[in-house]
Amino acid sequence: MKELLVLFSCIFFLAFLVPWRYRNHCAVLGWTGMVLFLFAEIPYYLSINNVLYPVLAVLSVPFLAITGKNLLSGERLVRQLSTAAAVAFLIYAPFEFTPLGDWLIAVVVDQTAAVLSLVGYPVDRLAWNLVSRNGYRVEIILACTGIQAIAIMLGVVSAVRTTFRQKVLSFLLIVPVIYLLNIARNVGVIIAYSGQWFPYLPEIAGNGEPGYESFFWAHNVIAEGLALLLLIGIAWGLFSIIPDLARYATDLVDLYIREIRRAFGRGT
Repeated sequence: MKELLVLFSCIFFLAFLVPWRYRNHCAVLGWTGMVLFLFAEIPYYLSINNVLYPVLAVLSVPFLAITGKNLLSGERLVRQLSTAAAVAFLIYAPFEFTPLGDWLIAVVVDQTAAVLSLVGYPVDRLAWNLVSRNGYRVEIILACTGIQAIAIMLGVVSAVRTTFRQKVLSFLLIVPVIYLLNIARNVGVIIAYSGQWFPYLPEIAGNGEPGYESFFWAHNVIAEGLALLLLIGIAWGLFSIIPDLARYATDLVDLYIREIRRAFGRGT
């Protein structure tokens, strides 16, 4: 079901890129599919004690309402945001829906295992996407490859017009940085989990699986927090490379703030 929602969003975002009468309606459907996907993921994230994505799911409802309203009225800023989402899907779709995704996972597993061996923490390969150390198993999935963050950030760049130089510099800031730091993240999580570095607060971090607390703190808290800081840093760098992107981001945030204030009767 979740995979179908991703496919649903992808189809309608790609249809939005086609210049036709109902392109804005297609974007609304694309955003709707993404919101439904977030809600469909809630049971999984709650099962691993990750509250970030359930919170994002709840916040996505007012976001969808504001975005849909402005898309149907032809608001330029929200159309640019939808273009960014569509381009992100264009980049991400081959990895989600073709064997290219499994190839990327296998490459990331190989490189993660190689780095772990290099730093003195060798792992056993149980399967093409599964490693183990000290009896603790970690499965590498597509979300562990960094491709989602790469696609999103490249999509963000497409929201405004850029020069060839800006495109090249943005690509170099996004792709190798996110990819390499994602390998480092995988390495850090596996070391911390297999070494049981953070066996704390099982009533919060535990899920009944022995030793899971260390995975929770390493992956769901530390790694997620560092990833967020990384994306903020990359965004800051992109704003320096592409000043128009910084102005666009400011205008877009102002638009959503005005809409929220209007909804609460505090603005016009």
